[in-house]
Parts: sequence; structure tokens; C-alpha cells
Amino acid sequence: MSGVFNRPRVFFTRRRVPGAVALLESRFDVEVWPERTPPPREELLKRLAYCEAIVTEIDDVVDEAALRSAPNLRVVANRAVGLDNVDVGAATRLGVLVSNTPGVLQESCADFAFAMILALARNVPYADRQVREGAWTMFDQSPYLGTDVYGATLGIVGLGGIGEAVMRRAMGFDMRVLYHSRSRRSQAERDYGGEWSPDLDSLLASSDFVSLHVPLTPETDRLIGRRELALMRPTAFLINTARGRVVDTEALCEALTEGSLAGAALDVTDPEPLPPDHPLVGMSNVIVTPHISSGSAATVRRMGMMAAENVVAALTGGEMVSCVNPAAANRG
Repeated sequence: MSGVFNRPRVFFTRRRVPGAVALLESRFDVEVWPERTPPPREELLKRLAYCEAIVTEIDDVVDEAALRSAPNLRVVANRAVGLDNVDVGAATRLGVLVSNTPGVLQESCADFAFAMILALARNVPYADRQVREGAWTMFDQSPYLGTDVYGATLGIVGLGGIGEAVMRRAMGFDMRVLYHSRSRRSQAERDYGGEWSPDLDSLLASSDFVSLHVPLTPETDRLIGRRELALMRPTAFLINTARGRVVDTEALCEALTEGSLAGAALDVTDPEPLPPDHPLVGMSNVIVTPHISSGSAATVRRMGMMAAENVVAALTGGEMVSCVNPAAANRG
């Protein structure tokens, strides 16, 4: 980009929420990456060299090297709750504010997680494929027999906003709900009947369904590996709508192939996306979706608008809606 600028410059890495782009265009000089795919590293660095703000998606890597290449950068607004793609520590040291979009997607994500539980338990995708492929030729339920969700035990790993919303939904299915988190949530126990499991191992061993809702951190990277999968019942199901690297993909493939796990539903994978010939893609007891748990139209729009509002506040001296490193304001 060239020319003379009288207003702060903002770079959107994708035009996914037109209203958010329009909001910032009314106040700043805005450039939007024109492709659906992420801008290549060199293109990202080129924009960071002159921009005051950037609105990112979860597959845009803003590491320390990228931040150091951005002398004018004041804010990174990530259109997501998770921040594993942004080096928040480096941003704080360099005086760059970072924001995310909490509090707007937990209901949509919880809906989707429960949809995955139901679809996996009752063989919905497999049965649908059989009909479409002409394999269903007579009334015979035996090839499609599933597992009841009603009355089963659900283990929730990570009881933030999404995990708690899943717990609330489980009440309608009269499920026993165990949860494992860094701290005990007594109010959720009183409100929704959840039972705290102080160690992950006992939750894995006791659950019919295990749903993951933790952020990706060094502590949760490969949280579910061979040892943890071996603790689960052979009739149990794993649901991951968190981040792909929370689960060891190779170990999961082994467990499913060996029959030590009944099935898995994955909205996130490692790598992401999975290659079309990946073993998980061909398994009839596995559901793989394209990272869409927060993908309702209303939620995507709210996330985009929150990211834009954070940029407006950061560049005009206002109060950001969701700044994760306010200390950075004292470093700039």
C-alpha cells in the first residue's frame, strides 16, 4: 500500500464480517486481504510494517518476529476467543494491545458440541451416507444401532463459558455430568448438578462421552494422548471442539483402529484441515467438521463487530471491550 495517510491504518486478514469492515472504514484507512485463504507470511509482514491495527483470524500467526516487524502497531484484534496464534507475552513487552471475542460464542459452540454428541451417538452421518449412496434398501435398523445419550455420563474437560453451557444442555437429557477444570465451580454444581472431578484420569474412566473445552496452552497441548485414551471405556466417545492439538492425532487413530474407543467427533484437528486421505476421514465412526462450532451467522457477526470495536477503542483512546493485556498500554 502506498500514498499519504491522514488516518490510522488497519489491516483485515479476511472480509468475513462486512459490517466490521464498514465500521472501521468509516474512521480509518482500511485494507482487506482479498482471498479466503490467510495472507502468506511475507504479505502479512508487509502490512504489519505500516499498520497501526490488524484484525486477525485464528490461522494468522502473529508471533514475536511479526510483532517486531511492526513499528507502528498498536493493537491486534483476534476474531476468536483462543489466542494460541498470537504471542501475547511478546505483544505486552512491545506495547501492543491484544483483544479477543469472549462472551458471544459460548451458546453457539455448546449447541454444536451437543449436536456432535447426538450425531455421533446415533450414527446420523453414517446413516445419511448410506441413504445417499443407495445402500439402504429395506427397513432394518440393525446396521445403524446407536447409543442412548439420555441418562449417560458426560465428562466435560474445561468448565469455562462453553463447558458450562454444555453442562446446562445436558440437564435436558438427564445426564450425569462430571467436569474437570483448574478450579472447582460450586455455583455450576448447584445450578446444573455437575460433579467436580479433581483429576482428569477418573473423569476419563467414568464417562460415556468426553467433551473437550480447554484453550490450547503448553499445559493442554496433547492433553489427550495414548495414556489418557487408554483410560477411556471402549464404548466411550470423544468430542473435540476446542483446538486440534489438545488431542494426539496419532494416538486417537490407534485407539479407534484398535477398537479401544467407540468413536470421535472432531470439529478441530491436527493438522487442520486433515488431508483427504487421512485415516480419520475414512472411519465410519468418526465425524470431522471444518471448525464451525462458533459458525452461526449471528455469532460470527458479533465476533467480528467486537473485534472492530476493540480496534476503534484502542486507536481512539477508549476502553476496549476485551483487552487481554492492558499492561501493554504502559509499554508503548
